Amino acid sequence: MGVALLSLTGMLISAYLWMFKHGYIGSLACGTGGCATVQLSPYSQFLGVDVALLGLAAYAALLGISVLGTQPAWADRREPMVATLLLSAGGVAFAAYLTWLELFVIHAICRWCVTSAVLIVCVFALAMLDRRRLARP
Repeated sequence: MGVALLSLTGMLISAYLWMFKHGYIGSLACGTGGCATVQLSPYSQFLGVDVALLGLAAYAALLGISVLGTQPAWADRREPMVATLLLSAGGVAFAAYLTWLELFVIHAICRWCVTSAVLIVCVFALAMLDRRRLARP
């Protein structure tokens, strides 16, 4: 359930950032202006796809997997845990790359992006705990 809650929060943040990028909302509630700088930079796309949209898709997948994992038939199976672990590990690596870009290339910090990075690290940590739980005899 923790992964589901974190994933839902990540989906909302990603949707918020995507809507800003495409002009569906006026300005970002950021406080420093760094959010708009990051969101409007050329690095806000990866292979031609908005990073916020990639985040939205990844968090939606994590939400679906975590909800599946809460079903009694799947509670003690390894597949949801492995999928969560792999997807969140990729998310942590991608978030680290994006944070590096913010710090050393764009020279602006987006508080929403930092929050998303913290969320994916927490999802990864919960997946590791679940892996440990399922490894016990």
